[in-house]
Amino acid sequence: MQTTTQLDTTQPGSTRLEITRVGLSVGFIGLGAMGSRLAGRLLGAGHRVSGTNRTRTKAEPLIERGMVWRPTPRDVAASADVLFSMVSDDAALESVSSGAEGLLAGLAPGKVYVDMSTVSPAASTALAAQVRATGALMLDAPVSGSVPQAEAGTLAIMVGGDEEAFRRVEPLLRELGQTVTRVGANGQGLVLKLAINISLAAQPLAFGEGLLLAERSGIDPQLAAQVMSQSSIGSPMLKARVPLFLDPQHEPWFDMQMMQKDIRLAREAAEHLGLPAPSAAVADDVLERARRTGYEHRDIAAFHDVLADQAAPAVAA
Repeated sequence: MQTTTQLDTTQPGSTRLEITRVGLSVGFIGLGAMGSRLAGRLLGAGHRVSGTNRTRTKAEPLIERGMVWRPTPRDVAASADVLFSMVSDDAALESVSSGAEGLLAGLAPGKVYVDMSTVSPAASTALAAQVRATGALMLDAPVSGSVPQAEAGTLAIMVGGDEEAFRRVEPLLRELGQTVTRVGANGQGLVLKLAINISLAAQPLAFGEGLLLAERSGIDPQLAAQVMSQSSIGSPMLKARVPLFLDPQHEPWFDMQMMQKDIRLAREAAEHLGLPAPSAAVADDVLERARRTGYEHRDIAAFHDVLADQAAPAVAA
């Protein structure tokens, strides 16, 4: 049997995690494109996983693999030693955490709640205070990476919150990410994630802009994308996304709507500190154009297509 991690309940009031040969009881709230992959990895590692989602149909593949369906966030939290969530935004986090059926109602002393959503640092730190009032502890642990990295367990995970709580759940996080780093107090994992996502928006915007220039100058776009991605500008993210730049119908890994949400959170954080954020501002402008012209559910590689729509008609050779 696989060695895993679970709570030590042999001593009254103990909140210590130990390595044992019994799977850890894990809960997961939010089983969308990313959350389902992460919950699947935890299942694959041998943990007992229960979960819930706004729509049960998205959870059916996990249920078939052995995940226990729970009807509410409260039920998931009550049944788990460690609770995870990954939802879309502040409003969704409020929805799953508050009220009689929210996760707060199911938390208790000794539990650890790990929110992997990208939400505002202010909303997360406020929720962390509510979690502490239940006797549990909360970590914000947003991720950098998309669906392929979630499936492979190669995400980068930035963690904010109590160091002891982090050490207790670190083995679980390392089943989900290749790089797992505690960066500071509650909310600071999210700040670092937003800092990363400024570049996550700026890089494909610049790449799409350059690809369009090459294409309209008569260079084969596939050749141009290959050469550009293999040059000094070719970050791992850009290299992986070349097929998405070239195939407008490719399933999105991270869509424009979510990118704009994150960029606006980054701009708000910068404004709060009195900092300029010119790259974020430019990206936000193009993301707004993408939203207005129907690209909001396309991958961020579609920056190329958004700019092409704004360009003058191509000149015939």
